[in-house]
Amino acid sequence: MSNCTIRTVTPEDLTACHTVEVRSFPPCEAAWTSSLENRINIYPEGFLVAEMDGRVVGQVNSGSTGKDDITDEEFKQLIGHDPDGGNIVIFSLSVLPEYRKNGVGGKLMTRFIQQARDLRKKRILLLCKADLIPYYSRFGFVDNGLSASTHGGAEWHEMALTLI
Repeated sequence: MSNCTIRTVTPEDLTACHTVEVRSFPPCEAAWTSSLENRINIYPEGFLVAEMDGRVVGQVNSGSTGKDDITDEEFKQLIGHDPDGGNIVIFSLSVLPEYRKNGVGGKLMTRFIQQARDLRKKRILLLCKADLIPYYSRFGFVDNGLSASTHGGAEWHEMALTLI
């Protein structure tokens, strides 16, 4: 794990990030290449990658908003994105399967939380499936219950981490 570097995404990372995304989520849940490209180009400060052995092995990406409702599917395309909004919304935390259970996701989350503080965000919001509630709780996130989101036909929980 000592050779894991967390850094801000660059446009050259698009293909690698899309590979991580499609290997981490079912097709109905994975972000489109165009969505990832928008996130990279519009809000790189909210997009971190984990690099090991010279390749991108994980990512965390987001958008920013002043809204508390994070169920709008268009927001994943950064429609309504407000870089000055008080909330930063994680769209995806994903790690290649062969690099999981080695702390890569934890390093990404720890650095992302610090990045959100540096950006002076009030809260980090995310949607996750019930089995991931304990994972995010370790970072201080609180489960706010079931979300109205039906992304990918799944049931999601809204979680929040208050920073200020």
